[in-house]
Amino acid sequence: MERNTKFKDNLLTLVGRNLKLNSPAPDFRVVSTELKEVRFSDLPYGDNGKIKLINSFPSLDTPVCDLQVKEFNKRATSLSDDIIVLGISKDLPFAQMRFCEANAIKNVTTFSDYKYSSFGVNYGLLIKELNLLARSVMVVDKANILRYMQIAPEITSPLDYDSALKALGDVVSNPQAKYTEELLSHCKPCEASTGGLAKAEIDKLIAEYRAWQLVEDKKIVKEFKFKDFIEAKYFLDLVSIVSEEQGHHPTLTLIYNKLKITLTTHAVSGLTENDFIMARIIDELTNAD
Repeated sequence: MERNTKFKDNLLTLVGRNLKLNSPAPDFRVVSTELKEVRFSDLPYGDNGKIKLINSFPSLDTPVCDLQVKEFNKRATSLSDDIIVLGISKDLPFAQMRFCEANAIKNVTTFSDYKYSSFGVNYGLLIKELNLLARSVMVVDKANILRYMQIAPEITSPLDYDSALKALGDVVSNPQAKYTEELLSHCKPCEASTGGLAKAEIDKLIAEYRAWQLVEDKKIVKEFKFKDFIEAKYFLDLVSIVSEEQGHHPTLTLIYNKLKITLTTHAVSGLTENDFIMARIIDELTNAD
């Protein structure tokens, strides 16, 4: 997927995880118009769940964003009762509530990413230079699989609504797609009784992880290098956000423009699948495909 967008022809950088279609949609936490923290996983999933159309935008105070919310409010839910529409921006919850009330928005539930940038980071939609969200639309099926994603190449331009709604219709017709995922998409709680990975399993996994080094068969380590301290600290902050949400806390060693990340599972004094899940997520935060 594209990792940049433009604002009046000026190139902007998108930061966060580099997601792939037909893979599990990451969890995230946002703030509702009632000022309550809400996780994406709080929404209904499974056979009796809903198809999610998620659209993000820089600010409701701009005409293009205003139109975007109204367009999906009018058109998206008419395709099926199994659809819920989410609108996410960094507008404050008060502004979102005021906009929805003033424009009789009934079919779009708005959330704010102002507090954590969790949505922007987990979906690779945080505009680094502006600290706003890119204009985008995604379709997540009932099994929580990301089936469609469109990012506007220019944030002052509207989305291709017809393409997005066609994709939504395709998911309505085929609600659940198959996918192959060797590891879980989210770290799971672990205890000492869980036990660590066997040496053969570790060797198989580490071979698939570029530049991660195995240390004493108990840790995996990778060093990231940046142009200066500010860039290294910025990446450390991104890692901190996803680590906290995964419930997995790596050792982060920052020395000027270098960030060394060490992963291990203390509960088993060794490596578990959680460490490799976390390594994959950290790699997704880089701009490399």
